Amino acid sequence: MSGYFSGLRGARGPRAGSPPLTPRARRIIGLNNGFQLLFNLLWWMPVFYAYQREAGLNDGQIFGIQSIYYVAFCLFEIPTGMVADRIGARNCLRAGAVVMTAANLAPVLSPSYAGFLVHFLAIAAGRSLTSGAASAYLYDGLAAEGAGEHYLKAEGQARALGLAAKVLCWPLVGPLMALAHPAPYVLSAASAAGSLVCAVVLPRQATARAGDRARAKGTPRDGLAFLREATKALRCVWATPWLGLIMLQGVAVFTLSRICQVNLFQPILLDHGIPESSHGGVLAAMTVAEAVASARPQWLGSRLSPVAWVSLLSLAMAAALAGSTLGGPWTVIALLCVFAAVTGFAYPLQRKLVNDAIPAGAPRATLLSVESIVDRAVCALAAVAAGAYLSAGRLDALLWHSALVTGVVMVVLQLVLRRAARRRRVPPDTEPVPELVTTAGNP
Repeated sequence: MSGYFSGLRGARGPRAGSPPLTPRARRIIGLNNGFQLLFNLLWWMPVFYAYQREAGLNDGQIFGIQSIYYVAFCLFEIPTGMVADRIGARNCLRAGAVVMTAANLAPVLSPSYAGFLVHFLAIAAGRSLTSGAASAYLYDGLAAEGAGEHYLKAEGQARALGLAAKVLCWPLVGPLMALAHPAPYVLSAASAAGSLVCAVVLPRQATARAGDRARAKGTPRDGLAFLREATKALRCVWATPWLGLIMLQGVAVFTLSRICQVNLFQPILLDHGIPESSHGGVLAAMTVAEAVASARPQWLGSRLSPVAWVSLLSLAMAAALAGSTLGGPWTVIALLCVFAAVTGFAYPLQRKLVNDAIPAGAPRATLLSVESIVDRAVCALAAVAAGAYLSAGRLDALLWHSALVTGVVMVVLQLVLRRAARRRRVPPDTEPVPELVTTAGNP
């Protein structure tokens, strides 16, 4: 157990003497940056709540769609992770980009409850195709090039660049909507189409070539094969308690960030009298804070392990949300920026923790999809609760209750993690996990 809370040693980027990146590794990182930036550049994010209200939807319908979205995401994640392990992560990224392009056009063609429902269902399908595949492609691709130490920095860099693009684009949403009301959705579709170009030119990995040869020799591709792969993934989680605990730890980070930045962002600002015309600028400021933190996880220091840091950051996120109920508009904006910065620190650490906890030879994309299923399942419940609280006019109570639940869960989970660490043959600070920030810097 010694060293459990001292895991961020050497947090200054790749270790001295690490081999330089190969041209192929640089190409993988560059195209991953482009894909992540364009795929996640949702121009409609700062205004979708008000946009749906203008289309005639009420709070119950809006948050009901969000709950359906999270449930659908969970259902889509079951097959898509296995598909990525079977047909290759690169092909899944291409399919996800095609679906996302079509999804963003749905509200333009049908600005109604049905149109927005189709929109979010298609987004669930597109994002589920890429959620595990993108991380698996980058992780395995860099490992194959002997550049695994650069993974965390590459993840953080991709997230930071994507967030920087949002900073530049989101303040323009209001003026663009004045020119053409559906502009946010049209531009989002164009960005998704750009991500498809990046996915098409991604280099094929050696593991993918081996899989292609195996299929060419007649490897069975029936439904039972998918069932076997799913069973293998679940057995892996069961046989690796540490992996399951790490996945559970990330639920708080994901749920708080999604529910705040997607579902509650506009209601919080409107509740404090901040006009809709300013929402893009506020979201841009939050994005700046998140981008800076995503690119600099080494700023966290070395006194705590990455596992402890994620739990502490989860508590800080919950506290920032609860604190937003106590001040005026500028206090709320400041706390939302703090919340975003903490989110930026937490995401790369949690993603690397999960990837490092996956045993060698395990179906990585499928296991990352399992993590995503757990995250979205909790988000589905949280979205229903958020809709109920808002319909009753109890936004402040929602934020305080969220903070209380997060605090209790994190304390209990940290105690379980400490006990699990004692039972492991090798202390966490001597495994690859503590080198999370040794490589410095999304999901």
